[in-house]
Amino acid sequence: MDPSQRCPYCAEEVAPTAVRCPHCRSALGEAGPWHRDQPERRLAGVAAALGRGLGLPVGAVRLAFVVLSFVHLFGALAYSALWLLIPFGAEDESVLERALGRAKDGLRELRRGTRRVLP
Repeated sequence: MDPSQRCPYCAEEVAPTAVRCPHCRSALGEAGPWHRDQPERRLAGVAAALGRGLGLPVGAVRLAFVVLSFVHLFGALAYSALWLLIPFGAEDESVLERALGRAKDGLRELRRGTRRVLP
């Protein structure tokens, strides 16, 4: 089995796990759904998911979050918001989707209970 593949745009050798070609920076293949369960994840996996999805070095994304945290805590707020929005696994729901689903189910049950009490 060949440990590398060729970029379809510049025909240079690239790693089989590459998301972007290091030579021409073209996106390789389908990016697929973003998820936080990445092998490079450290804290919650947000930087790894962004790095993998955008084809950027994960270390650079982490550094950007740290630098942006010094600007009115924007990095920490963005990290937290993305943690809510990006699901952990490829087939999972995000934290926000689960919370909204539970709230919707609770409101549905509340409406059913209210209708039974008040005809």
